[in-house]
Amino acid sequence: MGCIHRQHDADDTLKAHILMENLMAKASGAAALRHLLIKADLPPAEIDLLLNCSEEAVGDRYNRGGGGIAKAIGEMCGCVSATGCDIKAFCVGPLYALLQALALVKAGIFKKIAVVGGGSMAKLGMKFQGHVAKEMPILEDVVGGIAFLVAEDDSVSPHVRLDGVGKHNIGSGSSQQNIMESLVLKPLDRMGMKISDVSKYAVELQNPEVTVPGGSGNVPLANYRMIGALAVLRQEIKRSEVDRFVFEHGMPGFAPTQGHIPAAVPFLGHAIDGIKEGKINNTMFIARGSLFLGRMTQLSDGLSFLIERNPGSRKTSPLEKKG
Repeated sequence: MGCIHRQHDADDTLKAHILMENLMAKASGAAALRHLLIKADLPPAEIDLLLNCSEEAVGDRYNRGGGGIAKAIGEMCGCVSATGCDIKAFCVGPLYALLQALALVKAGIFKKIAVVGGGSMAKLGMKFQGHVAKEMPILEDVVGGIAFLVAEDDSVSPHVRLDGVGKHNIGSGSSQQNIMESLVLKPLDRMGMKISDVSKYAVELQNPEVTVPGGSGNVPLANYRMIGALAVLRQEIKRSEVDRFVFEHGMPGFAPTQGHIPAAVPFLGHAIDGIKEGKINNTMFIARGSLFLGRMTQLSDGLSFLIERNPGSRKTSPLEKKG
């Protein structure tokens, strides 16, 4: 047991509950990174760069989102040779962080980058009223954490198609169809692929057992049906085959409702194993963010990328191991 007290009489960003939220993100991110380093059998000193995609904004009243969790996590984990910074993009943060890590490794600037994200204390019990109204326990009781290692090509680990990154442009429009066309159709067209050529789509993977009673619906299923509808429009499948498409190319949501935590990446480790074992050929990861929550714009955001089997001959930036 312990307590946290505010660090300034007049600075709202240093109130006790804000510091507690930031400490929770730091501690859970460090726990995920330590787990990753153990599984990868990697000494902490070999990490060159830390990219933190936690949602909390650390700072003071003069710089409320200044950052610093990345290096704070690295300090806890003994990453003495690494520098680091925080990447903020609402729920899309993990994908932006992973893509920046991939590009930096591809460019040869860094050799081993850890992408890490701590959990969000603010989202505990976020939809509790829906659960209580249905006489259910409050299910949002999990703080998540994620960590990934991005390293140089080992000719074995799956690699990312950097020519097939999908992005939601400012001028793309915010309708659901426009967003999915930007994140799914456009990158597939550039790679010369059909929608059905992707073995698995990883979308926002919130657990529907939590979200449906809370009034948010089955988020993964809605996304998969939308992708299936695009396949119908492209005459790749019949309308009657949408349910089968969802079953074969989708998956049930299983991640806690922690904003950035369920944003596609919980399946990354499973996808890496599945591709290595020959069970699937590739996976597309799709995440979307609600920028309008910050009141500075009405825009949405989104990013996607595809990983596939390593060809063994081409130098790329693979996702080496997961945590």
